[in-house]
Amino acid sequence: QVQLVESGGGLVQVGGSLRLSCAASGRTHSYYAMNWYRQAPGKEREFVAGISWSGGRILYADSVKGRFIISRDDAKRTIYLQMHSLKPEDTAVYYCNANLGPVATMSPNDYWGQGTQVTVSS
Repeated sequence: QVQLVESGGGLVQVGGSLRLSCAASGRTHSYYAMNWYRQAPGKEREFVAGISWSGGRILYADSVKGRFIISRDDAKRTIYLQMHSLKPEDTAVYYCNANLGPVATMSPNDYWGQGTQVTVSS
């Protein structure tokens, strides 16, 4: 089992920045691709950013390209999502995901965190 705990969410004004963290514990290993997803009220969960186990492949949703940066620190078993130039449409619950498949894919065997709320106010 892998446990994922997100932190760093909160309320921020338009144009502001936040950094989300996802700490992994349990039977972790370095071969997991790590992803961030988000879900806004009344909408489906959507992919935001992902990084392969090696760090060699990074993907972003078009809506966040140029504004968000994903990174991983395997020594700390933590991934980060640095978010800049935040917009009201970025408001959502952000979830951390770990899986053994390719970046930006989901499977029934994935691990998920409990989510952290990000609210961007105008």
